[in-house]
Amino acid sequence: MLMNNNTATGNLRIRGMIAKFVGIVAIALGFVIGIYGLEDSGSQWMKTSLGLLVTGMLAQGYALYCSVKHMHQIKGQPRS
Repeated sequence: MLMNNNTATGNLRIRGMIAKFVGIVAIALGFVIGIYGLEDSGSQWMKTSLGLLVTGMLAQGYALYCSVKHMHQIKGQPRS
């Protein structure tokens, strides 16, 4: 039973790290494409950059959720 719980906490940690990385990349791309979209008015680049920014923020929020949930699971485990 203890091994199954360790696997679950490990999965949350990995998911959180992946979500954080994806969020950072999406936000950075959103800013870069947004700057390009400001130069080229009337294109779809601004909508794309806003979508990337929102996606990045959602990924960062999910990473925070995974981090908090992981910490709660660690505190709930008995010390061995």
